[in-house]
Amino acid sequence: MEHQIAVARTARYSQLGELSAATRRVWFVAHGYGQLAAYFIRHFAHLTDHDPGLVVIAPEGLSRFYLQGTGGRVGATWMTKEDRLAEIDDYVAYLNQLAATLLPRAAPNAAVTVLGFSQGAATVSRWLARACFRPARLILWAGAFPPDMEFSVASLLLRGLPVTLVCGTNDMFVTDAALVQQQEFLRRLGVRAELIRFPGTHTLHAATLSALAG
Repeated sequence: MEHQIAVARTARYSQLGELSAATRRVWFVAHGYGQLAAYFIRHFAHLTDHDPGLVVIAPEGLSRFYLQGTGGRVGATWMTKEDRLAEIDDYVAYLNQLAATLLPRAAPNAAVTVLGFSQGAATVSRWLARACFRPARLILWAGAFPPDMEFSVASLLLRGLPVTLVCGTNDMFVTDAALVQQQEFLRRLGVRAELIRFPGTHTLHAATLSALAG
């Protein structure tokens, strides 16, 4: 018979900029499957370089693994299908603890943007449904709002929340049909999501990030 036990463990995150009373904007950015926070956050460096009042925080998935075989490059994942609900509970608790620790260091009225890339899109959506704060904006980049979230919970989360969908025109994992389906799904939840396309594949895009941060 299988049993579970809760344990304490060490989580890590990367950060651009210094949190202080002068911090007017905070971005939480969640990486995709097989990425690491330290590399993912580099895509946002030009934003903090141009705005000293912006701090970017990139948490890292709690499970790491070798991307190929038993050695070499390492990536992280937020969850798998194995013991799925427990993994969701664990990363939600981790992200809530991270936000509760860091946000008080920023200005009290700092605007919080939450961005999830690929697998990170579903991750941040599930997190925000149980988060200790309400963001000013949600950006789902090359990923989708989880369709299995309870309708009433999703509706409450998204009520009045600006949502932006971003996707490359040649994304090999997100089809045009999937984007239309996602927009319609969000519309049923009461959200008219803004859609931004850029010339590219399944990746972040510097000029689009700058426009979103502007």
